[in-house]
Amino acid sequence: MDQSMVRAFAGNFLGNAPLWYKKTIIGFLILNPILFYTAGPFVAGWALIAEFIFALAMALKCYPLQPGGLLAIEAIVIGMASPETVYMEAKNNFEVILLLVFMVAGIYFMKNLLLFVFTKLLLGIRSKIALSLVFSGMAAILSAFLDALTVTAVLIAVGIGFYSVYHRVASGGHHSHHDHDHGDDNKVTENSRADLEQFRAFLRSLLMHGAVGTALGGVCTLVGEPQNLLIAEKMGWSFIHFFQVMAPITMPVLFAGLCTCALLEVFGWFGYGAKLPDSVRNVLVEYDKEQDEKRTPSDVAELIIQGLVAIFLVIGLALHLAPVGLIGLTIIVLQTAFNGIVDEHRIGHAFEEALPFTALLVVFFAIVGVIHEQHLFKPIIDSVLAMEGQARTVMFFVANGLLSVISDNVFVATVYINEVKAAFDAGNLTREELEHLAVAINTGTNIPSVGTPNGQAAFLFLLTSALAPLIRLSYGKMVIMALPYTIVMSSVAVTAVWFFD
Repeated sequence: MDQSMVRAFAGNFLGNAPLWYKKTIIGFLILNPILFYTAGPFVAGWALIAEFIFALAMALKCYPLQPGGLLAIEAIVIGMASPETVYMEAKNNFEVILLLVFMVAGIYFMKNLLLFVFTKLLLGIRSKIALSLVFSGMAAILSAFLDALTVTAVLIAVGIGFYSVYHRVASGGHHSHHDHDHGDDNKVTENSRADLEQFRAFLRSLLMHGAVGTALGGVCTLVGEPQNLLIAEKMGWSFIHFFQVMAPITMPVLFAGLCTCALLEVFGWFGYGAKLPDSVRNVLVEYDKEQDEKRTPSDVAELIIQGLVAIFLVIGLALHLAPVGLIGLTIIVLQTAFNGIVDEHRIGHAFEEALPFTALLVVFFAIVGVIHEQHLFKPIIDSVLAMEGQARTVMFFVANGLLSVISDNVFVATVYINEVKAAFDAGNLTREELEHLAVAINTGTNIPSVGTPNGQAAFLFLLTSALAPLIRLSYGKMVIMALPYTIVMSSVAVTAVWFFD
């Protein structure tokens, strides 16, 4: 083949990703079949997990869908998982897929209202500590009754809104210009570069406080996370009973999480503590003032419709009037119909943020399928089930936590709750022991999983969002910023689990 064509194919492979990254992915693709046919599927499966985590960690170098997808396709081709298993994993998580497709798009049409409300909030609260607590607390309350991915979508929309407003000014333009590429720093003036970096740090800290807040609230109630509902159904727990059973662990963890939030801002540890630069505040004040002055009756009517739809959204999710994705589709129809958005091109933009992550999530289900078919977690599960008393309960929490950090916490919870329910049905556990283990499984899959973006879908959504590269939020940065939360929340939770038992 002509050398120029060889270079063309090589250059097109993974696009603008660094050459070392491309070579690494090719190395993985060569290594996996060798491991599968020599060391066996168990070793090859764990290698695949490590490789997929690497792809996630390098999300700022290359979106993980392509390298992760190649790894997943190869795993299916060589027999580590079947297409039927991947389809079943996707089918079991169909509600999450619908949520991402429609709910995130629904939030997109609410961005003017969100920017209006959060601008008032940001400018009204000057204390960074108080603002961080508000972000974390609001995310926790909303996630307890709504959905962590929905709350994260709101945070992302707000973050992009704030960033784009200032970036236009920092690039020498006016904050009202809409044809600006806020991903291009080439036009940022020298005087604004330091403030832009500080603003990025400020937004990173707020977004991480909010993301952790979704975990703090999500663990508390039956509807907070998908695995909560799964565990409650297996145990026959009502909404109130679930909250009461979990409260001895979740309430101390919530308090410890909020205290950690405040301390991180006071001492500026782990990438926190950045203040809102005065120049940025001035731009946002001017933007807010100008928006108020030029707001027409049509604009006010649009905000009112968005506000009414937001109220419907909260009520619909809190009362579970329909699956989350269908509620998302409903708010798309309501907002576009009553605000005059009837062009297909304008509607299409709303889906640009969600669909790449939806595809990535299905690829992730393929990796989960490999874990399932190759029984990669079975040795850990068996060793924990063989224990007795308090040690077993604590080790259930620890094992669920560790596995959730590297895998999907819904999958881990499903495996463990099915195992302990089977043991109870076989007469090997008392009802009291079953309840203690169920509490350990729920808190174990929800709390330590904040340690990496792998464990929490909301964290992974934030990492792969359009906002992450803008504010320089990488996989490693997320792990570092989540570390103090992971240590404090997990330590408090495991201590509470010990005394609870």
